[in-house]
Amino acid sequence: MVPNMPGQGENEEVREDIASTGAETGATEASTLPIADAAAPAANQPVEPADPVTGTSADAAPISAEDELAADAQPEAEPSTESTPPASPSDAVVTSEATKKFKRGDLIEGTVQETSPMRIVVALDEESVGVIPTYELERINKRNVEELQVGAKVMVYIVNPRDVNGEVLLSYNRAIEELDWQRAEEFRQSQDVLESRIAGYNKGGLIVRFGRLRGFVPQSQMSAERRRVLEGDANEEHWSKMVNESIFIKVVEVDRQRNRLILSERSASRETREKRKESLIHQLTVGEIRTGRVVSLEDFGAFVDIGGAEGLVHLTELSWHHVTHPREVLQVGEEVKVEVISIDPVAKRIGLSMRRQAPDPWDTIALGYQVGQLVKGKVTKLTKFGAFAEIVDVPEIEGLIHISELSDKRVQHPREAVKEGDVLTLRIVKIDVKNRRLGLSLKQVNSAAFMDMDWGQTDEPNGNSETE
Repeated sequence: MVPNMPGQGENEEVREDIASTGAETGATEASTLPIADAAAPAANQPVEPADPVTGTSADAAPISAEDELAADAQPEAEPSTESTPPASPSDAVVTSEATKKFKRGDLIEGTVQETSPMRIVVALDEESVGVIPTYELERINKRNVEELQVGAKVMVYIVNPRDVNGEVLLSYNRAIEELDWQRAEEFRQSQDVLESRIAGYNKGGLIVRFGRLRGFVPQSQMSAERRRVLEGDANEEHWSKMVNESIFIKVVEVDRQRNRLILSERSASRETREKRKESLIHQLTVGEIRTGRVVSLEDFGAFVDIGGAEGLVHLTELSWHHVTHPREVLQVGEEVKVEVISIDPVAKRIGLSMRRQAPDPWDTIALGYQVGQLVKGKVTKLTKFGAFAEIVDVPEIEGLIHISELSDKRVQHPREAVKEGDVLTLRIVKIDVKNRRLGLSLKQVNSAAFMDMDWGQTDEPNGNSETE
């Protein structure tokens, strides 16, 4: 199975997260040093400084044991005048430990300890906690916010190991983004194929989502089928039709510093084409109707993508009307409805038909025409054994005027009696609906054998030819 894109379906803009996080980092860097300097004297404040000249007085009396006990007990007995001191010695120790333990850019798995509309507190280990602030929560989608419940495991990104409030500043969005970059690098190294959807386009290629990242498929890295659609003067409509289409890709370049993620559909298509066809063959049934897109035209027919694999619409299955080349009725990129008429699992071939989606003109022949009836026909092709003519009223049907039915005289080649484009009054001499064959005659138009039938028809049996 081809893996799906990681984090597919997220709607946050990655670039906004990068810009805002960068601003936060710059702000915290500017304020870290002064706070650290201010904390040092506060931590040493209970210590009495020595005399700057002598250190201690030479005349000082020896300190008694009772004095030592009193000196030791005095700081402990001193009541606290503030409920939350701005920077206590214990806070300085914890902050110092967190600063040593974590650094900017670290990815840490933590546990949600506390949630509120203003922030989320995450336990990073047994001793340290960090905070996801309000402005970060505003950028997290509702589904992810609901998952951040107390006790939930969550990956976080260390924005600052000590911010202006002395707390470890965390980012949830940056963590997801960094994980996506790591996954992208893993896919680049493994060269595995993954499936995603086209999110947009520009003049140079396609934009494809990779989790919260935006990957780029240059036009040169698109599949051959997609490039054929865009050949020549590709307008906006051709590009816009591709949006939200499924696409199989490989990661070919990852540059985290430049925010550059290059993908290739062309590399992936070689591996996925046969896999998709094999999978589709097991799903298809003969007689099934599918909507597909024409991907290429050949002299013998047209290849149509019907959802991950290509099937062949043979020239004779394009239309009930005579077709010399598929370009007469189709163009690359056109959406068509086809019927599955054959499946070969061994050869991995799928046969399709377009004409079977239109009313069968042979039903009209079977119900509305009979042997002996006069019809108008237009000569379409000459062969050494006769001439083919399409019925003017049912142009999808061609009948054969055998060389022996062209004239009462001996004819060496049909061109001695008719030419392509001639519109003639012809008589139907054979109708074989089962084998789809219609026999016509020019020489029997004035035959007395059909005189009674001719009285009921409006066409005059003059046998004269007309040229359009």
